Amino acid sequence: MKYFTGIGLLVILCASHALSQSSAHRELPFSIPEDNIRPLRQLEDPELQKQLDAALRKSSVWASLIRKKKMAVGVVDLTDPMRIRYARVNGDVMLYAASLPKLAILLASEDALENHVLEPSEEILEDMRIMIARSDNQAASRMIDRVGFKYIENVLRRPDLELYDTKRGGGLWVGKAYSRDEKRYPDPLMGISHGATVTQVCRFYYLLAMGKLINRERSIQMLQFLSDPEIHHKFVHTYDELAPEAKLYRKSGTWKKWHSDSVLIWGPGWRRYILVALVEDSRGETILRNLIPSVESVLQSQYKKMTGIQ
Repeated sequence: MKYFTGIGLLVILCASHALSQSSAHRELPFSIPEDNIRPLRQLEDPELQKQLDAALRKSSVWASLIRKKKMAVGVVDLTDPMRIRYARVNGDVMLYAASLPKLAILLASEDALENHVLEPSEEILEDMRIMIARSDNQAASRMIDRVGFKYIENVLRRPDLELYDTKRGGGLWVGKAYSRDEKRYPDPLMGISHGATVTQVCRFYYLLAMGKLINRERSIQMLQFLSDPEIHHKFVHTYDELAPEAKLYRKSGTWKKWHSDSVLIWGPGWRRYILVALVEDSRGETILRNLIPSVESVLQSQYKKMTGIQ
């Protein structure tokens, strides 16, 4: 049985970065001065936004879904941790996200462990792992039973996190068990049981990359749980072809016509970014697979412009 027995150091060796002109390897979470960590919403980049808008409009299907608020996309460029850039389309539109909000259960569980509301055990840590890596519904429901819906909500609404905010369209929310039919605990804004906005999911990964989800050690453990996804569909299917050497930190969701995916990809050169997408359409699986090359063309173009590297 594979499980985590403690909070280990997650070190990822990467190729040197042209922007830093250094041969030093980088690692996640970043180690940058506290004063240089700014709220993600303050990092919106007009040029990245312009190019993302143009790339998404090239598909008439995507453009139509975006107009109808049935498709949302968020991108965070992590290539230079001192100049992080963010762009989004329908960023504050909350959609049903199926299993993707298991991220919120993971976060609340880590908070409960940190504050000794839960005590670590092989069973708990294995449930946390398979809830993410395999999207195991029974494990997710067991973790909900251990911490409770109210505890999850309180963590999501906490001022230092604000991953659910009624003033900004909502965000991450878990209000129903995944493995059984029982009373719902829907979000107060949209009445959704398992919801997300791309802005708040991007913020989840951004805070994780900065070591700011609870604290650095807990962020490292969450990165461990999110690494090496065992389900190879949607984003992962495309990355298996385009970037098999890259490290993926990922959680997705699917239910009927609702498709969602989220990833922090850590590869060489420009391939270091966060991508989150939510789609309400029966073609969602294909849309999410095809989204990767379009977004990467934007990021690669920006990287070439910034560095002069062809």
